[in-house]
Amino acid sequence: MALKKSDLYSSLWAGADQLRGGMDASQYKDYVLTLLFVKYVSDKAKADRYADITVPPGGGFDDLVRLKGQADIGEKTNIAIRRLADANSTLQGVITNADFDDPDKLGKGKELVDRLGRLISIFQDLDFTGSRAEGDDLLGDAYEYLMRNFATQSGKSKGQFYTPAEVSRVMAALLEIPADTPRGTTAYDPTCGSGSLLLKVADASPNGLTLYGQEKDTTTRALAVMNMALHGYATATIARGDTLTDPQFLVGTHLMRFDYLVANPPFSLKSWSNGLENDYDRFTGYGWPPEKNGDYAFLLHMVKSLKDTGRGAVILPHGVLFRGNSEARIRTELIKRGYIKGIIGLPANLFFGTGIPACIIVLDKHNAQARTGIFMIDASKGFMKDGPKNRLRPRDMHQIIETFTHQIEIPRYSRMVPTAEIAEERNDYNLNIPRYIDSSEPEDIQDLQAHISGGIPSRDLDALQPYWGAFPTLRSTLFRPLREGYAELRVDKHDISATITGSDEYQALVAESTDAVQAWWWSHETLLKAITQNTKPADLIAELGDTLLDAFRPRPLIDEYGVYEQLMEYWNSVMHDDVALIMSMGWDDAATPRQTIINKARGLAETPDLVIGSGRKATRWKTDLIPPALIVGRYFPEEQAKVDQLDADAEAASQAVEEFIEENSGEDGPLADTMEDDRITKALATKRLKVAKIEDRHSDEVKALSELIKLYGKETVAKSEAKDARAELDQTVLDQYRKLTTAEIQGLVIDDKWGRRMTDGVNAELSALIQKLVARLGVLAERYEKTVGDLDAEIAALSADVTGNLAAMGIEIK
Repeated sequence: MALKKSDLYSSLWAGADQLRGGMDASQYKDYVLTLLFVKYVSDKAKADRYADITVPPGGGFDDLVRLKGQADIGEKTNIAIRRLADANSTLQGVITNADFDDPDKLGKGKELVDRLGRLISIFQDLDFTGSRAEGDDLLGDAYEYLMRNFATQSGKSKGQFYTPAEVSRVMAALLEIPADTPRGTTAYDPTCGSGSLLLKVADASPNGLTLYGQEKDTTTRALAVMNMALHGYATATIARGDTLTDPQFLVGTHLMRFDYLVANPPFSLKSWSNGLENDYDRFTGYGWPPEKNGDYAFLLHMVKSLKDTGRGAVILPHGVLFRGNSEARIRTELIKRGYIKGIIGLPANLFFGTGIPACIIVLDKHNAQARTGIFMIDASKGFMKDGPKNRLRPRDMHQIIETFTHQIEIPRYSRMVPTAEIAEERNDYNLNIPRYIDSSEPEDIQDLQAHISGGIPSRDLDALQPYWGAFPTLRSTLFRPLREGYAELRVDKHDISATITGSDEYQALVAESTDAVQAWWWSHETLLKAITQNTKPADLIAELGDTLLDAFRPRPLIDEYGVYEQLMEYWNSVMHDDVALIMSMGWDDAATPRQTIINKARGLAETPDLVIGSGRKATRWKTDLIPPALIVGRYFPEEQAKVDQLDADAEAASQAVEEFIEENSGEDGPLADTMEDDRITKALATKRLKVAKIEDRHSDEVKALSELIKLYGKETVAKSEAKDARAELDQTVLDQYRKLTTAEIQGLVIDDKWGRRMTDGVNAELSALIQKLVARLGVLAERYEKTVGDLDAEIAALSADVTGNLAAMGIEIK
C-alpha cells in the first residue's frame, strides 16, 4: 500500500507524542527529525547504491531496529548515528546533536528503553524508497509539517527557524525565475533557518538551482542540512556563522554575489553590530544602519550580495517602510537607485517569531536605473485563522503572485506608484503602503433623508452593481422607484432570498457556471487519465489551477479566486492523496479494497468503510480511492433505495414503540407498573404481562402490554430486514470493486468523485455570494423600514396607552 500523506503525518506526530512531557518542542524536534532522516537515507541507500548519502555498516536504521529492547539502546543508537555522520562529511555535527542516551530527556532504565523502542517502531514500518521517484515530495512535505507544528509549539523565541510554507512559495514566485534557468544558477539565503525558504526557491526552477545558505544557530543549521538532503539537495552548501559579522561566502575579501536571494532575517535585531569588524562595503553609499536595529543591515547585505542582474525578496517588519533618520536616508538611496521593484504588505500574525505585520520587499538590480515606480500590494486582509496564527490561503497566494507578476492594478489592493510621487515633499520617500493604497472598505453611511421620509437610498443599491450586472432585471423585480434617489421593495423583506434564487436569471447563471466548470474539467480528462508513476503532482495542480482561473476570470459575479480556493482546498485534503495513491499503485490496485490497519505502535487505527459479517468473524475493509457511496450511486441506486426504505420502516417502527409507551405510561396509564428507570423494554413488558393476565386478563393493562409486545416484534422484524438488506448490499458493493475495469475506475474517480466535488464547490461559491446579497438587502430593508414619523406615531400610541392605564388606576399625569 502506498504511504498516504495523512498516515505519514499521524505517524510522525505519534513519534512526537512519545517524547512530549520530558522536553519542550524546541528539543524533541531534534530527536524526531533525526530518526526521520536516518530512516529516509537508509531506505534510499537500499534502493540506490549511488545515493548522495553513504550508509555504512552499523549506521543504518535497520541497526537501530535491532537495538529495541536492549538495555543499552540509547548508547548504541548514538554510536550508530555517529557512524552515519562519520561516513558523510556533510553530516558532521548535523545528526549528532540529539543525545539518545540522555536520562533527563528520555528517562532512566526501562523507561528510556521502552520510549526509544516505541519511537523507532513508529518509523520502522514506513517505506521511503520511492519518495522522490514518485515525482512528489511526500517526505519533504512531512518534514515541513513537523517543523510547522514544532514552531507552533515552541513559542515566540524558538519558532523563528521556520518561514511558513505559504509565504515561502509566494516569495519564490515573486523572483520570476525563467523555466529554462540552468541548475548552475545560484540562490542564497543569508539567514536560512531550517532551509525551507531556500528550498521553495529551488522548487520554482524546473531544473533546480545551486543552493547556498548561512545560519547562525548550530542546531538550526543541522535542520537545514537534513532538510536539503530530504528534498534531494544534499549537495547544497549550508554554512554556520553570523552573516553580518562573519559571512562565510567570500571571493577573496569581497562578498560572493548570487543570481537570486531570499531571506527572513530576525526582525529589528538590536545586537546586529556586536563583533562587527569588517562591513565588506555593504553600507558604502548608503550610510550605517541604526546601531540598535539590524533590519537595514540585513537588507543592505542582500543588496551587496546580489549580482548586477540579480533579484531578491526579503521579509521585514513594516517599520522599514517609514522609519526616519539613518533608515530614511538608506531607503531614499535604495529608491533612487531603482533597486526596489515591489512591496507586498502581509497580514499580521503570520510568523512564528512575532505577531507584528510584515512586508515582502522585492529587489531587482536588472535595469534598475530605468525603473520609474514601485509596485505595491496591500494583501493584509487575505488570510485564514489557523490555531493561534494566521495563514495565507491558496487564493491569497495566487492573487498576490498573479497581481505582482502581471503588474495588475486593482482598486484598494494594488497599484504601480510612480517614483516621482514617492519623492514628492508630502511623501519624502516614505513607503508606508496606506499612503498610496486605501484598502479600507467604504463607510456604510446612514441616510438621514431615508430615515425621515422612507425608502432605500439608490446609492446603496448602486453599490451592488456586480449583482445587477449579472442579473439585469433583478433590481427592477425587487425594487420600484419611490422618489428621486430612493426606492422601495416590491416584495416582502422575508421573500428576498426566494425571489432571487427563483429568478430565471439566477437559474441561468447557475447553469452557465456549472457548464463552465464541467467544460473545464472535461478538457483535462486525458491529462487525468494519464496519471502514472511519472506524473508530477505539482505540475498537475498548477495546470488545473491556472486553467480554472482562466475559465472563470471572464464570468460575471463569481470570484475566480473563490473557485480556485475550492480546487486547492480539495486538492490539499483529498485529491493530492488520491493522485499519490494512483502514482504508486496504478489505477486498478489503488481502487482495490484492503483490510484495515491497526498499528498501536504508530497510533494508527483505521475506521473501516465496509464491514462484512459481524462479531469476531467480521472483515473490515478500507477503500482508499473510491468510497462505497460512489459504487452504490453508479451501480446500485435501486438497491440503496430499498435499504433506505427499510431503514425508514425500522425507524418508524421504533418511533411507534416510543410513542405508544409515552401515551400509556403516565401516572395512571396502563403501563405505569411496567416502568423501570423510566423505560420499558420488551423483556419487562413480557414479564409484566404474565403477572397482569393472572390479575385480570381482560384489563386495559393486558391489552396495552400485548399491543406493546406486538410493536416490539414489528420493530425487531423491521430492523432485521434493514440489517440484512444493508449486509447484502455491502457484500454486493465489495464484489463490484473486483469487477471494475480501468475505464470504470477512472470514470468513478475523475467524474463522480473529483469532478462532482468541483461542480459542488462552484455552486457553493455562488450560494455564498447570493447569501451576501440577501444579507445586505435585508440590512437595508430593516434599516429604513420605519420612518421617523412612524417611530413618533408608535411612541405617541404607546404613551397614550400608558396614560390610559394610569388613569384607569386613578393616576393623572399633568
